[in-house]
Amino acid sequence: MAVSSDPKNSSKSESPYFYHVEPIGETGDRAEKFLKAFAAILQNSNYRFIVELFSITSAKCGRCSASCQVYQASGEPRDIPCHRTHLLLDVYRQYFTPGGQFLTRILEGESLSEDKIDDMAECFYRCLACRRCTLECPMGLDHGLITHLGRYILSEAGIAPKGLVVSVREQLEGASGNTSAIPLPALLDNLEFLQDELRDTKGIEVKFPVDQQDAEYIFYPAVSDYLMEADTLMGNAAVLHATGTTWTIGSQYFDGINYGLFYNDWVLERIIEKLVGEAHRLNARKVLVGECGHAARTARQFIPAFAGDKSLPVVSVLDLTNKAIKEGKLKLNPNTITERVTYHDPCNIARSGWLLDPPRQILKSFVKDFVELTPHGKANYCCGGGSGLVSLDETYEFRMKISGKSKAEQLRACGAQIVATPCANCKKQLRELVDFYKLPMQVVGVHDLVLRAMEF
Repeated sequence: MAVSSDPKNSSKSESPYFYHVEPIGETGDRAEKFLKAFAAILQNSNYRFIVELFSITSAKCGRCSASCQVYQASGEPRDIPCHRTHLLLDVYRQYFTPGGQFLTRILEGESLSEDKIDDMAECFYRCLACRRCTLECPMGLDHGLITHLGRYILSEAGIAPKGLVVSVREQLEGASGNTSAIPLPALLDNLEFLQDELRDTKGIEVKFPVDQQDAEYIFYPAVSDYLMEADTLMGNAAVLHATGTTWTIGSQYFDGINYGLFYNDWVLERIIEKLVGEAHRLNARKVLVGECGHAARTARQFIPAFAGDKSLPVVSVLDLTNKAIKEGKLKLNPNTITERVTYHDPCNIARSGWLLDPPRQILKSFVKDFVELTPHGKANYCCGGGSGLVSLDETYEFRMKISGKSKAEQLRACGAQIVATPCANCKKQLRELVDFYKLPMQVVGVHDLVLRAMEF
């Protein structure tokens, strides 16, 4: 069954899009809401400079189409990055520039319609926001940034994926205070289980400290790791134990996930405030982010932007582990991992060039048969579930047959038995691709393999 090109037929929900949305009441005023939200954002942020610059420099040459894995799989013009960007730039030119306002008034130009709102709401969420297209744009346009802005405006107008909104509501206003709705007693039970597991399998007494004051690091993994990625967490804890690092988990806030990156800047800022607030409550000196691409990116980029004087240094667990290996603090058995291993670069930590070498250096320090994907690094293909899509179960068919198709073909061609990646969302998407395309490989975290190879 092919993915429908008609958004009204691509979801079994009442949503007109291929993702579920929260009820938004009467739809007749959506264009007005969109324009008011757009105007407010332009007035109260620095987006105006970016949008104005892009509206002047955009050539709409289409070179970005060659690097977009969604367009390469779908062949639909709406998936060409510059086409999608112009959906928003055209609205800006018409309603927020003197020339556009004059022509609209004098020539009675076409107004923003419900169909155009629906077109943007569909197209901006078909984009993975992986920013691979920025590598090809001769004018330096960041189409992923325009996708984010478009989603931000839509959310302020009442259009946002239900899966993201519900999770964020629980994180910011719910009793559990995290996106997976894990109660604190359940978290504590889970940490005790992980400690017992490390004792039984590795013979080491490792503690997952909670509410320890004055630690060097407060640790924020993707909270879903506590439910689904035990080996990753045990690997993180084993490294911290072996290096003698002081660290803690906060009982009042322990979720590294920040879905605001995917659809709303106000949400992004409020989550950063919670994260930083918990760090200061425990007097931690640094923020340590676990294996999560978007959690690492949001902490590193937006703690300095939003926390001001309360900002803390942000360290990835990948950097910490790589440094420990170089300093000889970890003993890793090079004969433990006999399978061929490859590495998938999560877009949020690789496209900018931030975390390219550390994970590879970690793996190569004990993996004998390591192969690279083609392409890899900054040019690597997205897992196919980026920009929050992997958290929306109703997008499964799109993620398997369109957005993840290039990734599946790339994985099949590399011949590896193990794909390691330091991102909870990537692992979920890649595992689904492996099952869907029947690929002969398993997907693990980087620290899953570190744990297997560690000797104590």
